[in-house]
Formats: sequence, C-alpha cells, structure tokens
Amino acid sequence: MQRIPCVLMRGGTSRGPFFLSDDLPADPAARNAVLISAMGSGHPLQIDGIGGGNPLTSKVAIVGRSTRSDADVDYLFAQVNVERALVDTAPNCGNMLAAVGPFAIEQGLVPATHPETRLTIFNVNTGKRIEAIIHTPGGRVDYEGDTAIAGVPGTAAPVRMAFLDAAGSKTGRLLPTGRTADAIDGMTVTLFDMAVAAMLADAGDFGKTGRETPAALDADAAFMARLEALRREAGRRMGLGDVSQMVIPKPILLAPPAGDATIAARYFMPHACHTAVAITGAVCIASACCTPGTVSHRLARLPEPDAQGRRRLIIEHPSGLTPVEIEQDPATGTVTRAMVIRTARRLFDGFVHVRDQVA
Repeated sequence: MQRIPCVLMRGGTSRGPFFLSDDLPADPAARNAVLISAMGSGHPLQIDGIGGGNPLTSKVAIVGRSTRSDADVDYLFAQVNVERALVDTAPNCGNMLAAVGPFAIEQGLVPATHPETRLTIFNVNTGKRIEAIIHTPGGRVDYEGDTAIAGVPGTAAPVRMAFLDAAGSKTGRLLPTGRTADAIDGMTVTLFDMAVAAMLADAGDFGKTGRETPAALDADAAFMARLEALRREAGRRMGLGDVSQMVIPKPILLAPPAGDATIAARYFMPHACHTAVAITGAVCIASACCTPGTVSHRLARLPEPDAQGRRRLIIEHPSGLTPVEIEQDPATGTVTRAMVIRTARRLFDGFVHVRDQVA
C-alpha cells in the first residue's frame, strides 16, 4: 500500500478528503485511479475506501498554491462515482468550496490574519474565481460559531463566499443557446450557466409539486428516465456534447414557494435528488430568478433590489432554506456578484492507503 496525506473535511452539506495537489499524480488518468481506489468506488457502500456511499460524501478537493496573479490557491473538485469507477471534474462544488479556505490556511498555503482571512480561490473546473472570508481570530482558523445552515446539525463559524465571475462556468455563456427558454420534447426549460450549467424546469410540467421528498422523486423510475433524457438533450444543445457520463448539466425542478422564500427547488446530482441544494445550484437558481424570461423568473416571488442593486433571495429545498445575495448592474441587469454563507469543519487528518499498483 502507498500512503497519501489527506484531510477529511465537511464543507457545507458535503464531505470528502482534501489533498494537496503535489501529493497526487499530475497525470489525470493516474490521479483519477488513485481517487477511485481511495474512495472505494465500484461498490454501493464504498466498503473498501473512505467514501460514504452517497454522492454527497463521495467528493474530493485538490488544492495547491496558484501561479495566477489574481488568486491565492487553485482548487480542483472531483465527483467520484459511488457505484462505478468514474471521476467527473467538469463541475465545481460550492459546498466543498467552503472548506478550501480553512484547509489552505491550515496547510500553510495562505497566511492567516486577525480576525479574518480573505483569500481568492481559482476553481480549475470552471475557470472562475471565488472570494472567501474565513474566521481566523489570533491568526488561527476557528470552526466554532453560531451560524446554522440547512442540512447540517448544530452551528459553526461562517464562511462567506462571493462568486465573482460565475457566468458561463462551462459553456462560456450565461444563456448557452442565446434564449431564456427552450422547448425540449414539448417541455419549456431554461438552459442556464451561472456557477454550474443547469437545466431549469417547472415541476408542474412533470406533474410534480416541487415539494416532494428526494426519496419519492428518486423512486419514480418513469420520471427519472424522462428527466435524464431531457438532461442529455439539454447538454447537447448547450454545446457540452454527450453528457451521459457527466454530472452536468444539472436538472433542477422549480415551483412557487410554500412560505416566505423566493422559490422552491429540487436539485438533482443528476441521478438522485439532493437532500438540500448545491451552493453552485443555489447561485444558478437565484441568478436565473433575476433574469426575465426564464422559467425561474416566472415562478419566483422576487424581492425588490436595494439602493445598491442587491437582492436577498431564499431558496426553499428539502432540508430548509438557503439564502443567496445577488448584486446586479442597475443599468444592464447583469449579475455581477453572488454571495453565500456556509460552514465547514476539519474532521480528521492522516493518510489514505491506496494499492501500489494504482499509485
């Protein structure tokens, strides 16, 4: 066995190992083989690895110093398939992103300052930058605090993240087809690329309320098959090609909110419904709500912007509520900044053991 240093961290509502980029093979195929072995993929429980047997706990972050002048660290996200030996590095993960700053500081990649440390993260997957503000009293990362987020028990210190230039994360365009609405197989959808490439659809068009439990949606085989067929065609139209082995575009079902939120959402990963909502997905949904002509805009209960052009939107999902602050250019309506608050925690550090023939 070969030992590879790693730190297991929770970021938002996700969990997975964090590696320094220098500790993994530079060749993508060799790197992916190591990740598959480390996580134990190819078995529904990932019984021979450190994965958690669920897409939310089969995620990996790879972090290193950035050579860019506009970023402190580079972050590559890897979604490791649970049951198949596959690794997808197409999307970003905003929940795992919440732990990148604390990890980078504690690994000595970024010097800490009192009482907070501000750093810029370059997401290698999407080519986009994110500003993170980490709680570091006395120049040390402090995970304790009174911030609660839906889907995570207890409270912790806030991690503030601002997506600076998130439009066109994979396709290069906010609206990859140039339209706010497209018809696919008789369904009206919005193909939108803000922080993550997604297909936004009205839950009512599927005969759904948008408030079903994730388990109920996953158990509806006919619905899931239709959603996947639409997703694959959406991917083709967005210029992503054959997306059958990719996790983007993400399908998202939307509905009017039941309470005081802006909109209700059911977010798919894509072959299972998320028990909450991905942070990149929340940024995507909120930005689409602020874009006239989209499915989201039609269904949303949209708050008025303040004098600075900011809106605080709230996404209703199976685990509760996720707020997103959106800033728009008052003249053009372009989304210039999206701010979210997450929490993170270091769980353990040490070495993961992979087979010699893999490493």
